[in-house]
Amino acid sequence: MTSKTEKLLSLLNGQPVIPVLKIANVADAVPLARALSRGGLRAIEITLRTADALEAIRRVAAEVED
Repeated sequence: MTSKTEKLLSLLNGQPVIPVLKIANVADAVPLARALSRGGLRAIEITLRTADALEAIRRVAAEVED
């Protein structure tokens, strides 16, 4: 198993739930991800159901620490 896979499995195994987000406004993505992280939820899923979803993922990946 690679170290990336091991890190992901460790993260997911230690989390009781994984929030699934539909981001309608890209400006909401980073503040929401930070709030969830502060609340102890370190993994989120952003669905690809909106036009801004990929940009939301890019911003969260760039601006919210692991």
